Amino acid sequence: MPRPAPHTPNLDSVTTINADGSRYFIHPADVRGRWTFLRRASGLLLIAVYAALPWIRINGQPAVFLDVAHRQFHFFGFTLAPQDLWLLFFMITGLGFSLFLVTALSGRIWCGWACPQTVFLDHVFRRIERWLEGDGPARRALDAAPWTPGKAFRRILKHAIYLLFSLAIAHLFLAYFVSLPNLYEMARHAPAQHWGAFLFVMALSGLLYFNFAWFREQFCIVLCPYGRLQSALIDDHSVVIGYDEKRGEPRGKATDPANGDCIDCRRCIQVCPTGIDIRQGLQLECIGCSNCIDACDQIMDRLQRPRGLIRYDSLNGFAGRVTRLFRPRILVYGLLLALGTAAFGLSLTRLRTATISVTRMPGSAFYEEQGTLRNQFMVRILNKLAQPTAVTVTASAAALPELRAIGFESEMAIGPRAEIQRPLIVTLPSAAWRGAGTLQITFTRADGKVIETKTMPLLGPDR
Repeated sequence: MPRPAPHTPNLDSVTTINADGSRYFIHPADVRGRWTFLRRASGLLLIAVYAALPWIRINGQPAVFLDVAHRQFHFFGFTLAPQDLWLLFFMITGLGFSLFLVTALSGRIWCGWACPQTVFLDHVFRRIERWLEGDGPARRALDAAPWTPGKAFRRILKHAIYLLFSLAIAHLFLAYFVSLPNLYEMARHAPAQHWGAFLFVMALSGLLYFNFAWFREQFCIVLCPYGRLQSALIDDHSVVIGYDEKRGEPRGKATDPANGDCIDCRRCIQVCPTGIDIRQGLQLECIGCSNCIDACDQIMDRLQRPRGLIRYDSLNGFAGRVTRLFRPRILVYGLLLALGTAAFGLSLTRLRTATISVTRMPGSAFYEEQGTLRNQFMVRILNKLAQPTAVTVTASAAALPELRAIGFESEMAIGPRAEIQRPLIVTLPSAAWRGAGTLQITFTRADGKVIETKTMPLLGPDR
């Protein structure tokens, strides 16, 4: 079977588009080496973590669980209520600065090693394709071959397995929002009983299938903005994947001593998942996956020449200059990351065991009838502990000993991670009213520890 002509990358066009505008479907060749082994191990570990977190329970809840139904976020034993969402500011900014720091230090190592797009595409879907259709050249030949029963069977089987894995990934993702036990119960019933969850899984599965079966590296090249941020986040000291032009040029046959170490075998292009030629310099399409490093090292080993013609190094390193690890942007990103992480960690350790809100009830600001002045409040208490608790509520106001609180005369029992809502009525004789005052509402646990004290204005008529 004739093999397609080699595809030559062009810096003036996207690598996945042919000259006539049609899609050039990339089938990277197989590669082995130390970086490939480490990247595959890290990718499988990340997939295992993604699959395991919904199963791991801490304090009776999944390790990471965004409980939309009950408006709670469980994070490794900590429970965040809607009132605690300000903590997410530190988490999100911390993640952002960590990405800035990693990029400034090591280029797009996130894209090639830890991005879910790369992890699932390289370590799941391309492995399935390799198992059913062979290596890169064999897949390209199969694409160019006419349709036969054998080719149709392989394609149908491949896409059926793609759909199964897309469904599995989508269901696991849904488990982070409904928990595995609830997901199992949903799966046992007809879709009509859980339309929202069903449509969400079907839509996500369809997007995942489309992405991993067809769109693939175009997501990194066309949609993802991260590659375009390289020029703002990296500098000449950032470690990236590059080609040692001083050592490799001029390219040519290994038998000619006048040539450099690069024999122009095109192996680095064949193994690239985005189809670029790394010898043309740092490019937007490069995701830092290290395939070209292992491919080139294999060739150098055969030629009995030193490894590292293509390697991880900084632009200064390739130019023979000194690479500095500590520089202003690294110190700034590192400091901001440390501050955000410290603030988030400290705030987590100081979270209250209950979230309490007191609001004035709708209607009139106060009521006066039959010689009694009345203020009405609504009290909500959320027990964030995994065990039941009891809360005592007391209300008082300075210089108003006549004040009485109705609604929480006895200790209130609250179930684990449960919420109660009850009105609090505050009354006092109209004759005792001396103008606007301040009400102090104290919430105390059964062991005598004060959870929180709320203050609310006491309102009444002008005298």
